Amino acid sequence: MEERKRWCMMSISLSVCKQALPLVNFPAGRLKMDSFDPRRQKEKVVVVMGVTGTGKSRLSIDLATQFHAEIVNSDKMQVYEGLDIVTNKVTEEEQCGIPHHLLGVIDPEVDFTATDFRHRASLSVGSIVGRDRLPIIVGGSNSYIEALVDDEDCEFRSKYDCCFLWVDVPLPLLHPFVSNRVDRMVEAGLVNEARQMFEPDADYSRGIRRAIGVPEMDRYFRVEATANEETRASLLEAAINDIKANTCILACRQMPKIHRLRNLWRRNFHRLDATEVFLRRGEEADEAWEKLVAGPSHMIVKQFLYSEYPSRTISATTAVARTVVAAATH
Repeated sequence: MEERKRWCMMSISLSVCKQALPLVNFPAGRLKMDSFDPRRQKEKVVVVMGVTGTGKSRLSIDLATQFHAEIVNSDKMQVYEGLDIVTNKVTEEEQCGIPHHLLGVIDPEVDFTATDFRHRASLSVGSIVGRDRLPIIVGGSNSYIEALVDDEDCEFRSKYDCCFLWVDVPLPLLHPFVSNRVDRMVEAGLVNEARQMFEPDADYSRGIRRAIGVPEMDRYFRVEATANEETRASLLEAAINDIKANTCILACRQMPKIHRLRNLWRRNFHRLDATEVFLRRGEEADEAWEKLVAGPSHMIVKQFLYSEYPSRTISATTAVARTVVAAATH
């Protein structure tokens, strides 16, 4: 009789377990364990940083295609509408269908401040999280990123846990690449695009006219219609050289800011050395990118999103089963 009772109780417990365990339901994408942890977990945000020309946009798109993510632009010139070549915006084809927020949406005459960015980016991140997707913030304007992450009220940090990825390339190695990139931008139509923004009384301290590639062309545009061919060629060459020099100066200014933020945000701050990528060409460069930047970044983000969950998943499921069995045997 006692044996039969024990068998019946076990049958009941197993039956209840079969009904109860499917309720432990994990949605596709990022795992959420709020139902098992009384302390609500912060939402996850990835931030991709680096000086101009290091491949931040490429990395953000690589990651977004693997983690069901959307991208929030944090480049202070790319937020403006227009001058797509001058500001080096990612093209629609390069976006690979990944939604991009705050990219080419601000009136070019408006002064869009770090405070404005913090407000708009917070809304974008909240919207992305609300769709159960991963926000990836990417751009070279470190003042924007700092204003968002370390706002005065600590509102962002109270809601989100951040993983910072820094794509690092030695500046002496980066400068020739930047110079070549400017040449490609000129071939793609930089001069004609900048000409559309030219006005004799233009204020180059406001709006999109602050972008490198616009003020440098001013002198050339002023005499373009009247100067002889030799003078025009000389002024155009000087303007292009100024664009290259100022882009390199920008990179030099960005580097110490990144080091400062790295010291400030040591937790979850990861340096990715892309030196070999810039030393190689063609397929070898792509292979180096996958091996040294994209691959490690994928693992870092995967661990950031999921590492804390497997043990908790097992223990939570086991706890449910034990609770059901205990209730059936008492």
